[in-house]
Amino acid sequence: MMRGRRMWHACNPKTDDDLKQCAELGKSLSRMSQPTILVVLARAEEPMHGYMIVQKAAASPMFGGKKPDPAGIYRTLKKMEEAGFVTSEWDTPTSGAAKRMFSLTDEGRAGLRRWIDALACYNATIEELRQDAANALGIPLPSQPVCLGHE
Repeated sequence: MMRGRRMWHACNPKTDDDLKQCAELGKSLSRMSQPTILVVLARAEEPMHGYMIVQKAAASPMFGGKKPDPAGIYRTLKKMEEAGFVTSEWDTPTSGAAKRMFSLTDEGRAGLRRWIDALACYNATIEELRQDAANALGIPLPSQPVCLGHE
C-alpha cells in the first residue's frame, strides 16, 4: 500500500501548473466540486447552464442530495474555464433570460482522467489514516463505517 507521505510528495502541487498536472489537487478537495463538475459535464450530451450543473451536482455522491453552494460552483466553473477545462458561450433566447452554457473540453476530459488516479491516492491515504486511528484506539478497523447523513 502507498504510504501517505509518498503520496503527498508525489501529488502535492506547488504551483498552478503543478496543480493542473497533478489532477487539480488541493484547491477543491474540501468539497470535490471540480471533479464533480467534470463528471456532470462528461455525462452531458449538450452544453449545460450553471443552474443545471448545480442540480446535477446535488444528485452526485459527493453532495448526497444536498444542493451545493451555487456561488461556489460558479466560481469553480470560472476557474475551470480559465484553465481550459470548460468552455462557455451565451445562449440568448428571443424570450427569457440569457444563460451561459458550459461544455467540457478535451483538456477537461484529461483532467477528469487524472482525477481518477488522484482520488485513488486520496483513498489509499485515508485508509492508512483509518487503520492508524483504529490501531491507536486498540480496536479493529470497522468494516461498516457509520456515515452521518447516509443512514
